[in-house]
Amino acid sequence: MTDLNALPTAAVLGATGCVGREVCAALGRAGYDVLAVARRPRPDLAPHAFHALDVAAADPAALAALLTTARVEVVVNATGGWVSTEEAMHHAHVQLVDRLLAATALMPRRPRIVQVGTIHEYGFVPDGVPIDERVEPNPTTPYARTKHAGSEAVLAATRAGEADGVVLRAVNVCGPHTTRASFLGTVMAKLAEASEASEAEGLELTIADARRDYVDVRDLADAVVRAARAPVVGQVINIGRGEAVSMRELVSLLVSASGIPPHAVRERSARVESKGGGWTQADITLAGRLLDWRPRIPLARAMADMWATDRAVRSAAHARPAD
Repeated sequence: MTDLNALPTAAVLGATGCVGREVCAALGRAGYDVLAVARRPRPDLAPHAFHALDVAAADPAALAALLTTARVEVVVNATGGWVSTEEAMHHAHVQLVDRLLAATALMPRRPRIVQVGTIHEYGFVPDGVPIDERVEPNPTTPYARTKHAGSEAVLAATRAGEADGVVLRAVNVCGPHTTRASFLGTVMAKLAEASEASEAEGLELTIADARRDYVDVRDLADAVVRAARAPVVGQVINIGRGEAVSMRELVSLLVSASGIPPHAVRERSARVESKGGGWTQADITLAGRLLDWRPRIPLARAMADMWATDRAVRSAAHARPAD
């Protein structure tokens, strides 16, 4: 017998990552039971049911059974990210999506799939050009190519009537738990080391002459919840702040959040080397129209919260007794 009072269940793949954990929290606040799925657990996911699984290596029938037993109505794919080799990227961005689609095809009731893609799927665009969903994707890096392949698999299955999917192409994220493998995460790590050593004087940061669109990860999580519920199928929707901000301005906001005097930091220019070139600015008109979504968190607050969260994590690690 179906429990009419049961909350809808959403599974979040990649639940322990920067995006995944915020998506879990946002879905919980929106009234979903959350099944967090990742290869390894984290203690801060305690409020949610957790299942340890490498989805990219999972048997589709077993994955289908897991999702069916949990009565999952929405699957958010927030996996992937800053892996190093093209083989690892294919595993995380392509093979995982193939296994997920094979699994949902076996379920008696197919869940909604929200694929978190990337703005870099469009490839490089000229400076000053906002990127809307009509831009033909032209991914040029292994990261962008594999992310695009995963997104296209979801869209192709949806067009064929074999899935109920939507793709969010997100710009770079900032805010709480930003990975230290990213540019801002690397800067934050250097600032943290200087702060803890009280040797900020003479800290040198290398900053590219680039302008990029960054969105707080909590705003992205809000967009995911809205996409899970919105009556849009087979659609690509860009998610960003809709503005291209200089990397120097972003670093300045992070330095300010750290409390290190700006005069103690020396900036050195560098050539742009990234997954998305020197310019990204998402056109977010469609997100407003289809999802009734817009970014709400200012970048200054995102940087302050990113620093505060990282500081809390470092303090907890220092307080933890040695094994």
